[in-house]
Amino acid sequence: MINVALVGFGLSGRFLQAPFIIANPNFHLKTIVTSNPLAQQLFPTAKVVSSLDEVLSDETIDLVSIASPNATHYEYAKQTLLANKHVLVEKPLASGSAEIMALIDLAKVQKKVLSVFQNRRFDSDFLTVKKVIEGGLLGDIVSLEIRYDRFKPMLNPKKWKETVSPGSGIIYDLGPHIIDQAIVLYGTPQRVWGQTYCQRAGSQIDDAFDIYLNYGSFNVKLSSSLLVREESPRYAIHGTKGSFVKYGIDMQEDHLKAGLLPGMDGFGHEPQANRGRINSSINGCHIQGTVETEVGNWGLLFQNLYEAIAEGKELYIKPEEVLVQLEIIETVKQS
Repeated sequence: MINVALVGFGLSGRFLQAPFIIANPNFHLKTIVTSNPLAQQLFPTAKVVSSLDEVLSDETIDLVSIASPNATHYEYAKQTLLANKHVLVEKPLASGSAEIMALIDLAKVQKKVLSVFQNRRFDSDFLTVKKVIEGGLLGDIVSLEIRYDRFKPMLNPKKWKETVSPGSGIIYDLGPHIIDQAIVLYGTPQRVWGQTYCQRAGSQIDDAFDIYLNYGSFNVKLSSSLLVREESPRYAIHGTKGSFVKYGIDMQEDHLKAGLLPGMDGFGHEPQANRGRINSSINGCHIQGTVETEVGNWGLLFQNLYEAIAEGKELYIKPEEVLVQLEIIETVKQS
């Protein structure tokens, strides 16, 4: 049994992480760091404290999950490793590649597991895309576009999300999800270029971006904006044999907000209407229709984290891969 402390009780801590920690019998949610009294009501068996120091001084806590504002991630992760505890950090792991390299080195010295909450690796839609590509259903890929859009024309009431600071802006918020997906599929790109934009009235931070990753024979385009009201394809993949287009997004976040928990009937399943469409030639036959979507399961991340800590197994989400992600972000920001 691994004792866990959760630092932060916003969207990530309350909805995206705590339910999976509770659902996994290998974890015990012992402590939550927050000023929100709702935490004690929702998780009565956990101890609610007001500071990270109270967690770091508790020798019984094995793992600290950091789900606090972006600007705190590096310093909190550093303090946690120095306190001889394993650490899971909400993306972005840090605001720069130099900080990530320092954390990687520190984790090795402390002999502790350092991982990142890249939950979108285990989305239903991405798992389906990965299966289609790796199954060779489209032949050799010639182009891939991934979008992650929202329609939020008003500035975020959370001031830290709208303030220019290390790790601020959409490229650090939504960018890590789809950059990570490209890295999972194809590794480190040969070339990177792109641009960030400020599109909303009064915005001081970037709220849209276009990124291009070159992998030799083809490019991956990654785009995001907070001013997209009409849905575009989330994934558009074209290969020498055919194409696959997928609308809609994984349902786990919506399910959790609605009170549906991991393990309940229907959790992680998406509507049939959102199934991706394929038009391809497979074994000499022209195939045109839909592909059944895989079931999303962020719980795989937590189970792997347990196995890495308790059994020494290989991490799914390695900080070295997240280092590549931050190097891509830095290249785009500099350009």
